[in-house]
Amino acid sequence: MAGFRMGEGVLRRKPIEHIEDTEGGEGTGLVRSLGLWQLTAIGVGGIIGAGIFTLAGTVASGTAGPAVLISFLIAGVASAAAALSYAEFAGLIPKAGSAYTYGYAVLGELVGWFIGWDLLLEYTAIVAVVAIGISGYFSFLVGEMGADLPNWMLGAPGTGDGHRVDLFAAVLCLLIAYLLTLGIKNAARFEMVVVVLKVLVVLLVIGVGVFHIDTSNYNPFFPYGVGGAFTGAATVFFAVFGYDAMSTAAEESKDAQRHMPKAIIYSLIISMVLYVAACLVLTGMQDYKSIDPESGFSTAFKSVGLSSLADVIAVGAIIGILTVMFTFMLGVTRVWFSMSRDGLLPKWFAKTHPTRHVPTRVTWIVGVASAAIAGFLPIGEAAELTNIGILLAFVVVCAAVIVLRYRQPDLPRTFRTPFMPVVPAVGIVFSLWLITFLQWQTWARFAVWFAVGLVIYFAYSYRKSELARR
Repeated sequence: MAGFRMGEGVLRRKPIEHIEDTEGGEGTGLVRSLGLWQLTAIGVGGIIGAGIFTLAGTVASGTAGPAVLISFLIAGVASAAAALSYAEFAGLIPKAGSAYTYGYAVLGELVGWFIGWDLLLEYTAIVAVVAIGISGYFSFLVGEMGADLPNWMLGAPGTGDGHRVDLFAAVLCLLIAYLLTLGIKNAARFEMVVVVLKVLVVLLVIGVGVFHIDTSNYNPFFPYGVGGAFTGAATVFFAVFGYDAMSTAAEESKDAQRHMPKAIIYSLIISMVLYVAACLVLTGMQDYKSIDPESGFSTAFKSVGLSSLADVIAVGAIIGILTVMFTFMLGVTRVWFSMSRDGLLPKWFAKTHPTRHVPTRVTWIVGVASAAIAGFLPIGEAAELTNIGILLAFVVVCAAVIVLRYRQPDLPRTFRTPFMPVVPAVGIVFSLWLITFLQWQTWARFAVWFAVGLVIYFAYSYRKSELARR
C-alpha cells in the first residue's frame, strides 16, 4: 500500500484550473509589466546570437557548405514544432516556470521536478558558455586596440599559458545578475535597446553584403551531400531556441494569455528570416572553403575590402550574444523561483524583493554559479553541461500538449497547436534524434545531476511540496 501511495504521489498534478491560486504567500509574487514587444525582444535576444555570428560560419565551412541555409531551415521547422506546443501552453498556463510548470500540470510532479531540476543546470551553463564566448571577442578587440592584458585574467586554467581565470566572463555574469535584480521592467528596457541594436547590425550585414554576393560561390550547393545539411541542422538547432527561456516570464506579462503565444511565434519568425538572409550573404560573399569558422562575417567582409565594417560586426557580435545571457539567466531564475514557490525547493528561494518584485536571492546565486563556471572551466567542458536538458524539455512539452488536448479538450485555449498531433510529434522525434548526437560525457554528467536530483526529491521535495501539504 505504501508503494501505491508513493506512485500516486510522484504522479500528482497541479490542477490547471487552480494554478492561479498556487502563487504562494506574501513576498512570492511577480509583477505583470511586460508587453508583447518586450516579450518578443527577450525571445529574439535568446535566439539570435552565436547562431549568426559563429555557428553559421562553422557549419558552412566544415559541414554543409552553402547548404547551411537548408540546415537552418530544417532546424527552424523542428524548433517551430516545439514552439507551437510552447505557445499553446503559454496561453493556457500563463505562469512562471515554462516546461517545468507545464510538465508538472500534465504529466505529474516527478516529471515536473525532473525537467525543472535539469533546466537549472542547463540554463546556468548556457549563461556561462555565452560569457566565455563574449570574453573571447572582447580579448580580440582589446588586442586590436594595442592593449596588452595580463595572461592570468584571459582564460580558465589550462586554456593557455599563465591563464588562471576568465575574469571578463565571470564579471559579465555578475553584471547580468545585477541587471536582473533591478526589476523586470528596467531589465526588459535594456534588453529591448540591445536587441534593436543587434538586429540593426544584422540588417547592416545583410544590406551591405548582398551587393558583394558572387553566385558562383553557391556552386556546389551541397558539397558535403544532403547528409551534410542534416548534420548541420543538428549543430545549428541549438541556435534556434530561446523562446523556451522567454516563456518562463509568462507571469510577468501584462496579458500573458494573448501575448505569450504571439511573442513565441513572432520571435522565431523574425529570427529565422534573419538567419536565412545572413546565410545567403555569408556563403555568397566567400567560397565556403575560405570561411573562417570562428568569425565568418568578419573575414568575409575583409575579403571584399570592407575591413572597417568587420570591426563593427565584431562589436555587434558582442552585443548580440550578450542578450542571450540575459534571456537564459532570466529563464533559470524563474524556473528556480517557481519550483521553490511550489515547495519542491525551500521557500526561502521564492522570496522576492519588496519593491522590485523579482527573485533577487536566486538571481544572485545563479550569477555567482555561472561566474564560477565561466571563470574556471574551459568553454568545451562548460558547453558539455548544456543541450540535453533543453531537448528533453522539448520532448516533455510536446508530449504534454498532446496528452492534455485529449484529456481536457474543452479548456479555454487562446492558441491551439495546429495539425494535432502531427506537429508536436515532429518536435518529439526531432528532439530525440538530436539527443543521439550528444557525446557520452554529456550523458554521464546528466546522469550524475539527475541522481543528485532524485535524492533531493525523495528526501525533501516529495514531502514538502504544496500538493503534498494539501
